[in-house]
Formats: sequence, C-alpha cells, structure tokens
Amino acid sequence: MTGTVSRRRALAAAGAALAAPLATPALAKGLAEWKMVTSWPKNLPGPGLSAERLAQSIARLTDGRLTVKVYAAGELVPALECFDAVSGGTAEMAHTAAIYWQGKMPAAPLFTTAPFGLTPLEHMIWIDQAGGQALWEKLYRPFGVQPYMGGNTGFSMAGWFRREVNGLEDLKGLRIRVVGLGGEIYRRLGATPVSLPTGEVLPALQAGVVDAAEVLAPYSDLAFGYHRVTKTYYGPGFNKPNGTGEAIVSIKALEALPADLRDLVAAACRQEHANALTLAEWNNASSLEVLKSTHGIGVKPMPADILAAAARHGEDLLGDIAARDAVSREVVDSYRATRLRTGGWLRITQGSFLDARQG
Repeated sequence: MTGTVSRRRALAAAGAALAAPLATPALAKGLAEWKMVTSWPKNLPGPGLSAERLAQSIARLTDGRLTVKVYAAGELVPALECFDAVSGGTAEMAHTAAIYWQGKMPAAPLFTTAPFGLTPLEHMIWIDQAGGQALWEKLYRPFGVQPYMGGNTGFSMAGWFRREVNGLEDLKGLRIRVVGLGGEIYRRLGATPVSLPTGEVLPALQAGVVDAAEVLAPYSDLAFGYHRVTKTYYGPGFNKPNGTGEAIVSIKALEALPADLRDLVAAACRQEHANALTLAEWNNASSLEVLKSTHGIGVKPMPADILAAAARHGEDLLGDIAARDAVSREVVDSYRATRLRTGGWLRITQGSFLDARQG
C-alpha cells in the first residue's frame, strides 16, 4: 500500500512538473544569480562604481528575479581575462572595456575609443544610430558574447608624467602606462608603452617602473592619488577622447532568460551608460577643481608637435586595422563615416559656441 501511494505521489509530482511553465524554477522563485566579473578594483570611482550600480539596477528592474553578484578584478579572474571568463562560461557577465581585446579582434578597441576618434556623444550616435551596435555584435558573436554600452568615464586626460615633455624628442624612450590603440601611437612616437591593469599603475609610477601613466580622468585619477607622485598633468587625452565601458553577457545565459528579462538587462545597461556619463563629466569637473585648488595641480597642454604627429599616426593606425580582415574594415569604415558626419556638425555648433561662451 505504501509503495502504491509513493508511486502515485511521484506520478502526480511529475505531472505537475510537466504542466509547469517552461521558465526555469530558479527564475520563477527569484533565485537566479549571475556572476559579473570586472576589470576594476572594488568600488573604483568611475567604472568600479558603474559595475555595482548596474548589478543593482538589474535586480531592481527585474523585481529580484535576476540578481548579479559583482567580483572585482582578481577576485574570480584577473582584470584582463573578463572576456574569456564570459566566453568560456566562468561568469555570465562582465563589466570591462573593449579596449583590452585588441589581441583577439583588431577592431575591438574602437568600441571603447580610438586616438582622435569619437567623443562620448558621437560614440553613442555611432552605436545607436549609425550601425555600430550591429557591427559590435557581429565582432563578438563568434565568441558567444553579447555586448552593450554599460558605462562611460567621459573624456580622458593625457596623463601623469614624472618629468615635463616639451616636444617629440622628450618622448624618446619614455616608458608610459597606456592601454588600447594609444599604446601603439606612443610606440610610433618613440615612447615605450607598458600595459598594466588599473590597480597596478600607482605602485609602478611610485617605483619608477614607468615614467608616465595615462589612466582615465580627474575623478578616478584623484581617487588613486597620482598627484602624490608627480604634479605634472597633461591634457587633452588625444588617445582616449571617449571612455565607453562595456557590459558583456554570455549569449547562452541571455537566451536562457525569458524575453522580458532579456529586455530588462539591456535596459539596465542603457540606463547605466547614460547615468555614468553624466556622473563622470560632473565629477571630473569637480575633481579637477580639487586637484587645482587643494593640490596645486595645473593642467599642461600637450605640445603641438606631439599632437600633430599623433594625429597622423592615428589615421595610419586606423588604416592598418582596416587592412587586417573584412570585419575590421567594416568597423573602421563605419567609425570614420560617423566621425566625418558628426564632426562637421559639432565644429560649427559646439566648438564655435564654446569659444564664444568663453569670450
């Protein structure tokens, strides 16, 4: 009798399971949790905080049906292995920057920035209106990764230098921490680019392992304390005129979600991108004032001959990337076309207006 009752209960449970919705039980109970690895030290002003806010937004927008646990650089995977972690299934999501994946895909850095490239607004126009998102997805799809804009640190500075540079000759042999395409520009200018994760830059600058370091902009730079090592701060950040951070998601993990949650993940990324950009530009302006008034930092203009040579090398570099493969050419052609169209408009509006406003 007991065996019969047990079998009936088992059959009833099986029938109930078959009749249940196809959504995973974890999602139905609000227990689904993704791992988000990042390329940033924990709570780094700018991108580190952006990652935390994005995780919180996903939980809020999904009413807790999907939660995201954030891992700082090195906690689960090293800072520069986030892409492989998502592609390989170690984590469902990452907050990082396309600038780091040049070794895998020559055109990837353009989805963060390029020397003398798109400004933050122009970059958003490219992604949202001029075909950039489709090209980004085409580039990442073979790796099983879906990209979204997921934050922005705004314009960058040229960086902190232990000694002044007064012209091209002063760059010869200079060891500078720089990432992305800017590193190749500095190499062509005669410097020695050094690639370091963000968290390792300050000790390298302090120890003289590098002579200069380009990281982000005043908000993050002030928090790291580079001003305690040197007072020589240069602008503009010609090699990083934009700072788009990416939220990358495993396509497999994304497709396992119901359609509404997939849409909410995308919405959370879009929300964080806009929020991060306005915060970055406000905090950069405020932090620059602190650097000036409290720490005696004056921004030095990068010498004109360096800027002119860097601009020439920047165009050559885009041509070199375009020659690598068909997809890279598509990306570069699209990027250049957007810059040409938006640049003409911005020159006769924002450029002229800001000059006039300053008097």
